[in-house]
Amino acid sequence: MELNDALEQRRSVRVFAREAVAKEVVDELVHAATLAPSSFNTQPWHFHIAMGSARDRVIAVISQTTQYLEEYADVLGPEGTEFAARFYADLGGAPVVIGVSTPAYDDASERRNAYIAVGASIENLMLAARERNLGACNLTVPKWVESELTEAFEIPGERELASILIVGVPAEEPEPRGRRADVATFLG
Repeated sequence: MELNDALEQRRSVRVFAREAVAKEVVDELVHAATLAPSSFNTQPWHFHIAMGSARDRVIAVISQTTQYLEEYADVLGPEGTEFAARFYADLGGAPVVIGVSTPAYDDASERRNAYIAVGASIENLMLAARERNLGACNLTVPKWVESELTEAFEIPGERELASILIVGVPAEEPEPRGRRADVATFLG
């Protein structure tokens, strides 16, 4: 697959087939993620991969998020709230749930650089998944259960959970969403 095709075809998949993803394929995705750039080559990312019973432990924690959806009912609307409740109950059936952590920096500049690098690594992983006909979705960490997720992913105290990725064989083909055109200003 050409890079531009992968970029154009990548979507956030939220519904997955009940089909396992081989550990070797997950290893390939993680390798692609580690090829991302980072400030001074610090490579601040770490991937906490939950499959099987470990995935079930993470799902048990993240499913608690539905208790807090009422706060967003006005924004999501009835259909959106219902979809979110179903989604968080099982993360769309994704067989692979990855917690991405970074060192817990006190310095704001170091923390910003780490999060930029983690974002680049996530995009690499998602494009590698697309190339392998897998679906993926990047989730911001539900703050209500962040400490419980940190524990479920077995993230050590000197690190913090930056994001969650879900990966699997897609059972949906999301339509492309429009992209803004007013995103660049040329100077000079």
